[in-house]
Amino acid sequence: MNKRKFVSLLAAGACAVAAPAAFAQGAAWPSKPVKIVVPFPAGGTSDVLARILGQKMSETWGQPIVVENRPGASGNLGADQVAKSPADGYTLVLMDVGNLAIAPALYKLPFNVQNDFAPVAMVGYSPHLLVTSSNVPANTTAELIAWAKANKGKVNFAAAAGMGSATHLAGVVFAQRAGIDWGYVPYKGGAQAMTDLVGGQIDVTFNGMVATYPHVKSGKIKLIAVSSPKRNAQVPNAPTVAETLPGFLTGSWQGLLAPAGTPKAVVDKIHAEVLRITALPDVRERLTTLGAEPSAMSPADFGNWLKAEVPAMAKVVKDNRITIE
Repeated sequence: MNKRKFVSLLAAGACAVAAPAAFAQGAAWPSKPVKIVVPFPAGGTSDVLARILGQKMSETWGQPIVVENRPGASGNLGADQVAKSPADGYTLVLMDVGNLAIAPALYKLPFNVQNDFAPVAMVGYSPHLLVTSSNVPANTTAELIAWAKANKGKVNFAAAAGMGSATHLAGVVFAQRAGIDWGYVPYKGGAQAMTDLVGGQIDVTFNGMVATYPHVKSGKIKLIAVSSPKRNAQVPNAPTVAETLPGFLTGSWQGLLAPAGTPKAVVDKIHAEVLRITALPDVRERLTTLGAEPSAMSPADFGNWLKAEVPAMAKVVKDNRITIE
């Protein structure tokens, strides 16, 4: 046997050994607790969904699923923690992927969105709700615009997940489209923004439906409109923003990601479990009640979606001259 043929056979043998090993790694996973990092405070959309998934995953896998809230820097702090974690599937991040799409246009990030994450599952989409405190004398989008124009510079808008977040950009684009001027108050997460909105310290905001709708149902805040392209089945009487400002669309796309290099077998196993969980009648009922729509996007499709959103959000930031001071 010549040297070249021997090397080829040796390489083939190595691949044959590696393939079962990779499969075994995925099959045996998880053999210890799994952590899902939520880079926002407890109570927000990402936190609610992470805890729903975590409970069901734990029941299936027989391992604890720990949800760790790590807020800061509009979600970038927690995302960076996961990007730098071992690529073994034991540390994941669940967040509004709009933050990942927007962040590269606004920050000098310590991680690369395209290279440092392995998309696992797009969990779901929920529209933003345009809501006001009960003190605001407006009940429609047109009335809100008219009131804001009459009170130029006096209206406070909550940037519910911080400056540069998807909710902040929703407010910026809405204000520019409507020709109004309001001030932005940054919050670390939607739950804190809702507390101040209920209390009347904040006038208006866009926020994820999962975290916001319970306050609407209780009558503590007023629902003006939804940001989806069509009316939402959960609030069928609420008009869309687009009915007043044609083409307006925003929302919360929640995604689960792992560090880049996580074995495909592990990624596929987590993805399959997310699909199973979001198809369960009790979970679908809860998500529907909260206004969220489960997504069946594959890891590859999720990755392609993110690649398309990064330049799209960069254009919004550039066109609207948005900067973070």
